Amino acid sequence: MDQDAATFERRNKLFMLLRERAFRRGRVVLASGKESDFYFDMKPAMLDPDGADLMADLILLEIQGVIADAVGGLEMGAVPLIAPVAMKSPAYGRYLPGFFVRKAVKDHGTQKRVDGNDIKGKSVVILEDVTTTGASAMDAVKAVEDAGAKVTLVISILDRGEGAAALYAEAGVPFKSLFKAEEFLGDG
Repeated sequence: MDQDAATFERRNKLFMLLRERAFRRGRVVLASGKESDFYFDMKPAMLDPDGADLMADLILLEIQGVIADAVGGLEMGAVPLIAPVAMKSPAYGRYLPGFFVRKAVKDHGTQKRVDGNDIKGKSVVILEDVTTTGASAMDAVKAVEDAGAKVTLVISILDRGEGAAALYAEAGVPFKSLFKAEEFLGDG
């Protein structure tokens, strides 16, 4: 099987897993404050062995050619993605240690907003589970830049298509997603 066929197969497997484990219909208030009649709860899929494996593979394939010294993102959405991506990165010819951005600095310990591996002076990829307006991952982008790193890409498992791409484009931050919400909405 060639690389493109293998990637297509992985993507299809992850789509099926997300449709079964993450996608829900029903009224919900999103982190952005918006109401929606569908929701993606990525935690069951990200914490599933097959889901974690497939997401890490597809992210690492997607970021080939992207300059990066580390991967990370905002707690909690990115945390389940960071370890599998970092762990599998050597198999993709990279060595990408992980870090995460706290929503708030703790009043004890190191009191760092960006924790894990040191990213000062490095190029990093920000991981996100679901993007709506993009504000959550943009908070991580700003914290990472304040810590002295350069963001070379924000990559989301799923983009709801409600403003994230425009927000990142306006800020000059490259953005990709593995899936778009409409892919899940079409088959009822």
